[in-house]
Amino acid sequence: MFLPSTILFSAPPSLFVKTMSALNLVLHANAGYSEMTGKQHMKYSKFWNDEKSTMNGKEKEKKKKKEEIKISSRNGMLFLYTPAFLAGLASFWLFPEEGLRFLLLSSALTFHFFKRIFEVLFIHKYSGGMTLDSAIVISLSYFSITATMIYTQHLSQGLPEPTIDSKFFGLILFLLGVSGNFYHHCLLSKMRRNGEKEYKIPTGGLFDKVICPHYLFEILGFWGIFFIAQTWYSFCCALGTTFYLVGRSCATRNWYFSKLEDFPKHVKAIFPYVL
Repeated sequence: MFLPSTILFSAPPSLFVKTMSALNLVLHANAGYSEMTGKQHMKYSKFWNDEKSTMNGKEKEKKKKKEEIKISSRNGMLFLYTPAFLAGLASFWLFPEEGLRFLLLSSALTFHFFKRIFEVLFIHKYSGGMTLDSAIVISLSYFSITATMIYTQHLSQGLPEPTIDSKFFGLILFLLGVSGNFYHHCLLSKMRRNGEKEYKIPTGGLFDKVICPHYLFEILGFWGIFFIAQTWYSFCCALGTTFYLVGRSCATRNWYFSKLEDFPKHVKAIFPYVL
């Protein structure tokens, strides 16, 4: 894969960053493929609850033997996002004078996870739980992505700037992404009254075109972060996130088709009119 050097900083001379870049891309792409094909879902949300409901007696017995620890969705999601948010906050103290690009990147990452924590506390409504092992894996992933992206930007200080400076375009794209994601999360929340747990076909906004517009805008947000950072690691994160969320969206569309007979066939998974 090749991107012109005019768009990216040169890769810093760090084996750790190079390894993490490759791992991030491969693991997220594999997770997206597993979601899309139904081979494996992260144990939270509708997929985990559905998996439990379709188990036979032997499968349930195996689950008991594994002694999976379940936590509430609210507490689990707080656990997912808080370490990454704290990593973003810490970057302002650890690297106080790294320039405007670094400031924009740290601010974008910190705000991204602050928004998520705000939604967990005040926006989302919950229908189930998640397993502790999944929460730990996802939390470590968010933390490592945030910390490594900030560290990579720090290592890029002093390297020749890319010929094309896209940080302000990236900021606009990031703000569009977080705004659209927040708006569609609010629409999802309004669909359920307090105490309701059943799933309904989402409506409003881009839900009339795709079943996961919140994932579409999250992808835009991560590409915005890439255009702010302009590093190989941020590129791998944006591409890996795209692979995973496309797979997750396709799995979500298939789930709605299997559970709701009146699900409209023209509604795509994540990209209007395309996929």
